[in-house]
Amino acid sequence: MKIQLNTDNHIDGTDALESRVNAMLEQALGRFSSRLTRIEVFLSDHNSTKGGPNDKRCALEARLENDEPLGVSHDDENMEKAIRGACDKLKTVLDARIEKRRGY
Repeated sequence: MKIQLNTDNHIDGTDALESRVNAMLEQALGRFSSRLTRIEVFLSDHNSTKGGPNDKRCALEARLENDEPLGVSHDDENMEKAIRGACDKLKTVLDARIEKRRGY
């Protein structure tokens, strides 16, 4: 499973951030790793330096083998909560898609 991190111009895409995001995704979505070819992560800050409620966004696009890409996003007050929220949503979507493919 390849993880590709993309950030907007308000977020510094450092190696430390990339390592943290990779660790969070591996922890949350590791059980799907044999079925996923790639996960794209898009991090953005709607209000830049102004702050505010739910101004951080994490959008995830997962690509299952031999299937269409699946996408989710989550907005929250800080980036870690936004990433965790998006991971939770993606787990639900992946579970549903995999069960549908199995025919259950």
